[in-house]
Amino acid sequence: MGTIKKEELENIISQQQEADGIIKNLGLLEAKKHELLHTFASVNAQIADTKKDLENTYGQVNIDLQTGEYTEIEDEQGS
Repeated sequence: MGTIKKEELENIISQQQEADGIIKNLGLLEAKKHELLHTFASVNAQIADTKKDLENTYGQVNIDLQTGEYTEIEDEQGS
């Protein structure tokens, strides 16, 4: 049985440790992505609820997010 040079072994170990670190970071990123997707879904549900509340109060309108002014949405099917 033979033995590779010390420098070669150190190189392989270093490369494997780098690969392991990348895999760990990818796992952490995937976990964060999963958390953010759940948060995003929650915010989207809140937006939908707010839209329903505003529609009940003002009807179907477009709201200028800078000023809060709104304009009614014309019914295109009635034309």
